[in-house]
Amino acid sequence: MLRIDVITLFPELVEQVISCGVVGRAAKQELLQLNCWNPRDYTLDRHRTVDARPYGGGPGMLMKVQPLQDAIQAVRQQNKIGRLIYLSPQGIPLKQAMLAQQLDQGSVILLCGRYEGIDQRLIQQKVDQEWSIGDYVISGGELAAMVCIDAMARLIPGALGHEQSAQQDSFSAGLLDCPHYTRPEEYQGMKVPEVLMNGNHQEIQDWRDQQSLGRTWKRRPDLMDQIDLDERQQFLLNEYIDEFNRTG
Repeated sequence: MLRIDVITLFPELVEQVISCGVVGRAAKQELLQLNCWNPRDYTLDRHRTVDARPYGGGPGMLMKVQPLQDAIQAVRQQNKIGRLIYLSPQGIPLKQAMLAQQLDQGSVILLCGRYEGIDQRLIQQKVDQEWSIGDYVISGGELAAMVCIDAMARLIPGALGHEQSAQQDSFSAGLLDCPHYTRPEEYQGMKVPEVLMNGNHQEIQDWRDQQSLGRTWKRRPDLMDQIDLDERQQFLLNEYIDEFNRTG
């Protein structure tokens, strides 16, 4: 079972992620356990204050150290091995391999920021790594946490309806996914590629692999730079590029 602890001011929002879909099925099958911890429960004043003005001035508020530190300490009493991940626009761009690594470890703690973020001293002392889901800003880390939870749930053996579904997802092999088609055979004058209907499994696999390579080459050349293609993959890609250059 994968244990995920989320430190958040809005546990009711994060908990929605296990109410349906793949994550919901994983939770019902006891493949995933989600626990939410609210820093407000660890405040010391009657107003349950979790934020304060930043030193040096400027707009916005920062999350205070004490409630977060005490919440982390409470989590650590139950989850001693999980890495503490702070979800932040300043973090490392999220990759499939990072999620798979957490799955292998069996647990993870996700820290959701709010307002202008959290005190840097807490990050330096408690956080193992910062993750970002993209170069944009959202209101807090809750949606980012839900993205991470969903993506990790897909990787849990038995969570998906077909055991190979996760393996064929985009980025699992470092490449974008190939195009997919279903019925009807023709839609508004566009037909399903004949190779997918001829029953030749090797030709179908070659076509899918070639389309995956080609898509990545066209749309994400940065990913291509990180992949060592074998002889077969290079041949398929060269064929794709030649065809693309001929037909545009």
